[in-house]
Amino acid sequence: MALPAPVPSRVFAELVPAQAPTPLTPAQAGRGGPPAPSGREVHVSGSSELSAGPDRARVSVRLSSRKEAAGAARSSVTRRLEYIAQAARQRGVPVCIIFSDFGKMQNVCNLLIEKLGTSVTISPPHFYHTPEAVDTLRRQVCIAAVENTRRKAQEVCRLFGQSLGKPLLIREEETREWGGHTESHLPNSPDLLTLQERIQNATAYASCRVFTVFEIKGKENRRNKLL
Repeated sequence: MALPAPVPSRVFAELVPAQAPTPLTPAQAGRGGPPAPSGREVHVSGSSELSAGPDRARVSVRLSSRKEAAGAARSSVTRRLEYIAQAARQRGVPVCIIFSDFGKMQNVCNLLIEKLGTSVTISPPHFYHTPEAVDTLRRQVCIAAVENTRRKAQEVCRLFGQSLGKPLLIREEETREWGGHTESHLPNSPDLLTLQERIQNATAYASCRVFTVFEIKGKENRRNKLL
């Protein structure tokens, strides 16, 4: 599922007047310590919000058979189970019936119901996120927020004819997550929900707000500005 574009950032900027550099101590000078800060900085706050649809779905299959003898019933169920496993393998689906391709999931379920009739019962799918997918969403929303602050800080500097320098501070101030399901939390959804409604209910959302401080290098290079 495609992720929506990040929401616009709320940005503020503070142009700190130039200050006399703090001289290095003899110890810092002797070991090549970092240069003293110039005092020219732009402070920017920005946020981002992203969403990610579930990347896994799980269905359970229940088989039943009525025969005069118990052995015949077990044999009938075994044959049906082998057919289910074969149908899944032929379509590149793991036999454990955990799907990452929701289109294949629908095709397999429809085929089993068509071929096995009332002897098979398939539960509605439970959609959820793997831990890897959740971690990816967290990283993406944080990186998007930082990128928003960089772009806005650059725009502020250009407004005053300045050139944006390197980041001096990047601080994650607030993160929020809501919605979505994980493998360990699979709620029993109403049977009347459509497939798309189930996917929407399992969609995860995350937001992040960051605070960054960038160095102001000086006057913007006119040649770069024209480019």
